[in-house]
Amino acid sequence: MSGVVGKAFIVFSTLLFAIVAHAVDWRISGFISGQFQGFFEEPLDPIQSDTNLSIATRPEFYTEWNNGLDSFTFTPFARLDQRDDERTHFDIRELNWLHVGRDWELRVGAGIVFWGVTESRHLVDIINQTDLVENIDGEDKLGQPMIDLSLIRDWGTLSFFVLPGFRKRTFPGPEGRPRIHPPVNADAAIFESDAEEEHIDLAVRWSQAIGNWDLGLSHFHGTTRDPRFALDTSVPGRPFLVPIYEQIDQTGLDAQLTFNSWAWKLEAIRRSGQGESFFAATGGFEYTFYGVFESATDIGLVAEYLYDQRPVETRSPFENDVFTGLRFTLNDPQSTEALMGCIFDLDSSSRFCNIEASRRFGDRWVGSLELRTFSSVPRLDPFFTLRNDDYIQFELAYYF
Repeated sequence: MSGVVGKAFIVFSTLLFAIVAHAVDWRISGFISGQFQGFFEEPLDPIQSDTNLSIATRPEFYTEWNNGLDSFTFTPFARLDQRDDERTHFDIRELNWLHVGRDWELRVGAGIVFWGVTESRHLVDIINQTDLVENIDGEDKLGQPMIDLSLIRDWGTLSFFVLPGFRKRTFPGPEGRPRIHPPVNADAAIFESDAEEEHIDLAVRWSQAIGNWDLGLSHFHGTTRDPRFALDTSVPGRPFLVPIYEQIDQTGLDAQLTFNSWAWKLEAIRRSGQGESFFAATGGFEYTFYGVFESATDIGLVAEYLYDQRPVETRSPFENDVFTGLRFTLNDPQSTEALMGCIFDLDSSSRFCNIEASRRFGDRWVGSLELRTFSSVPRLDPFFTLRNDDYIQFELAYYF
């Protein structure tokens, strides 16, 4: 956990953890998993490999008292990777105290907060930093030190966030795969703010359910979680990219309209601070066919349009793209489900396709599969350096 202020938050939470550990009972859950990755093509960098093995664990320690009005959660995470020293890492996903009042809630410590409704890209989700060594889909997040006060009213929930201690994005090391080329040197990061990792970020969000609508309106002020990059050629023959973290303001809207078998979704942002201010949005629908062929299986058809006002060379690969996919939910005792889809660039012939599937075995084992491919990627596309990194991933997790 980087940053003096952020570390102070973790020390505070750890002390609270130690105090309550002797006074209350704990519920312990979580998983231990083994993972295999296999790549279909030769790597662009000869120091990379075609296969990779790793193991991970994420236990959760939870307790509550005061008739459930106070609770404490501690969720560490660790991975040991065969090839990539950067992917071998430890993080505290959650370490916080939550107090629930009559019409308010207060959370202090480190935690993960998710905002958003769309499937292909989460534009408004900005509180937590991406743990990119875990997965290139951006779904895994680092724990963020925070004070979160939520006021629950008839007109909606208003949440205020004070975020001390910035978390730098994790990136695969030179031997990691998949990764962009040249590799990113996260330790050489440059910050616009003189406070660097000590900058205190602020955020606020209003959310409300109105009839069939679920709405959220947010604003963030602080250090961007989404860096741009500069090329460093100071080491002969081994160039690397340097992340640059600037100060931004981002206003976001997320909305979902649900009726019958339809779910219409939208995420949109306006961001300033990284060059010219820009607008980006992702929107579309999911239509679900329930009980297909008189079975228990549900099939969802997903379609979304991705727009980003920035030109592709500035970093975003989703400036004018369409995502289409199918979601299968078997509703069987094994909780079998799968999502398959592709993002198509409307300005070129490039495609980014993936399959994600999981199934439970017995009461405690879960097997999952991921398949990701990059096709016909043009040279100026940010995915170009991943063109040889099509891979399949198998994971088997034991839940306790």
